[in-house]
Amino acid sequence: MAELASKPELASFPIDEESLKFEKIDTHIHESSEQASFYVANEIAELIRQRQKQGKTVVLGLATGSTPTKMYDFLVKFHKEEGLSFKNVITFNLDEYFPMEPDSIHSYVCFMNEHLFDHIDIKKSNINIPDGTLDKEDVKDFCKDYEQKILDAGGIDIQILGIGRTGHIGFNEPGSSISSKTRMVRLDRVTRLDAASDFFGLENVPSKAITMGVGTIMAAKRIVLMAWGEGKAGIIKQAVEGEIRESVPATFLQNHGNCDFIIDAAAASDLTRISTPWLVTDCKWTDGLIKRATIWLSEKLSKAILKLTNEDYNEYGMGSLIAEIGSAEHINLKVFNQLQRTITGWPGGKPNADDSSRPERKDPYPKTSLIFSPHPDDDVISMGGTLLRLVDQGHEVHVAYQTSGNIAVFDDEVIRFLDFATDVQEHDLELQEQFKKVREFLSNKLPGQVDSPEIQNFKGLIRKGEALAACRYCGVEEKNAHFQNLPFYETGTVKKKPHSAADVQLTYDLLNKVKPHQIFAAGDLSDPHGTHRVCLQIIYEAIDRLVKEKADWINDCYLWLYRGAWQEWDIADMEMTIPIGPKDMERKKNAIFKHQSQKDAAMFPGNDSREFWQRAEQRNTETAIKYNALGMAEYEAMEGFVRYKFN
Repeated sequence: MAELASKPELASFPIDEESLKFEKIDTHIHESSEQASFYVANEIAELIRQRQKQGKTVVLGLATGSTPTKMYDFLVKFHKEEGLSFKNVITFNLDEYFPMEPDSIHSYVCFMNEHLFDHIDIKKSNINIPDGTLDKEDVKDFCKDYEQKILDAGGIDIQILGIGRTGHIGFNEPGSSISSKTRMVRLDRVTRLDAASDFFGLENVPSKAITMGVGTIMAAKRIVLMAWGEGKAGIIKQAVEGEIRESVPATFLQNHGNCDFIIDAAAASDLTRISTPWLVTDCKWTDGLIKRATIWLSEKLSKAILKLTNEDYNEYGMGSLIAEIGSAEHINLKVFNQLQRTITGWPGGKPNADDSSRPERKDPYPKTSLIFSPHPDDDVISMGGTLLRLVDQGHEVHVAYQTSGNIAVFDDEVIRFLDFATDVQEHDLELQEQFKKVREFLSNKLPGQVDSPEIQNFKGLIRKGEALAACRYCGVEEKNAHFQNLPFYETGTVKKKPHSAADVQLTYDLLNKVKPHQIFAAGDLSDPHGTHRVCLQIIYEAIDRLVKEKADWINDCYLWLYRGAWQEWDIADMEMTIPIGPKDMERKKNAIFKHQSQKDAAMFPGNDSREFWQRAEQRNTETAIKYNALGMAEYEAMEGFVRYKFN
């Protein structure tokens, strides 16, 4: 099998005692969330087997959300394929929204049944989840009884936790006391924002929940906290390295005698031993680490790279680098030239030019460029300036819209388009009847209810029309717009199916049809559950197949990864940056505006309420500012890319 490169270089994970001096909790870093999930699932399975031999029960404290889902998958696999029995297991879930019916698709009862309980042989009487159907006046007594049940079971043996961006564990928001017990709480706005996508809008997210307290959690004999992705990196650093404080409840775990954080490489990226290992231990100075350290020092001191001195390096733990390389001037010039060579106004390669120090080849010219867009607007949001430049410079540009994006369309948009179609097709009785059914469905639709197939189709057509409008505006021929509608996405809900051979085949066929000289794809590798990551994995698998088959065109193809609307590559990782002038920034924004169903308000805004064009503009502007501060030329904005090497 062809070996595909991993994400851009991170510092290695040193585990000597000196390198851990900033960390106040035992933290185990795994390369991927899948490896980490297997590690945790295996520990749980081993304890269950051990207690079975002793004729004893195991009491597990369980969490919900996207973080533990793969761990639950492994436990189910152990049950089905290895005969692991759960008959001696008692479970207590951390929390539940209030009010919440157990049969609601948003309930944690439903979540646990779907991901674990319906697939194993656990006794139903051994399952305990906070009751979201209680009358308010009964909640206090229920919580008291919940605490007593845990004690009667012998206490929790292993408590599984995730962590929220506010540092909450369970639903213990900032301000929770270390001695707090199971109780009703009011949810923080950030927590509700993070849940908004699951509830199809912030207004549908409950404002309260029943949760185990910090004291309840701390009473567990063992605690395992899991976290995946760069979005959790900042709060993991605070929890592991920061001072204990109520404003970050996860820091209380520093006081637990048997607590481990199990995290992936992306969630670990802000830890001192990973982000700045030279501050904690002697480093093996690779070119990538030298570049990262020099950029960090430049930003730390607000000095251009060429102004850094030997004293600057020595003062910040990089004396060994000076000793190895020879002088600050030598290091500075090396890194300055590396950065300068990433900047090009020719994303498809500059014809008739010396390309020995350019990120893209000059030949062939023109090139065939294939841009993969996970949703119908990611292309223009994330690399619209580069797309425009490719078209302007005469390359044949194709855009592959991997999913329909239909769940991100508000119901009102469907009504608006139906009104137009009704006027145009006023004599088509069959169509009128169909429109009537759609209107009736939408008028009675419950929050989070799955749309009918007709409505899903209409919403997909709305986004397809917007994507075509953006293509026309950018100069991409309509015949070069490919709407893949990958099957894994088409569930009508936020939760998607695992990708399958059908998804890979559609991508393989498109690649073989277009035979691009360069591919652009969304490289949101730190997101273990989102659409972007699944779409990228599908591309990787299709390319892997082409490499194995020795397709005649694949060895002459470059794959460039861009980032989505929420984050950007680190400057140290960027291998190609495309400057965007004021005029092209306006053109990029106009292309984003063509996606009218996403304008003004997005269905899934994440933790940023701004419109996508605002996020993109700020992100691109900040990249240019950072390059300028390092001593590069001053540009209006810049888009950054990392090359993924598969040959």
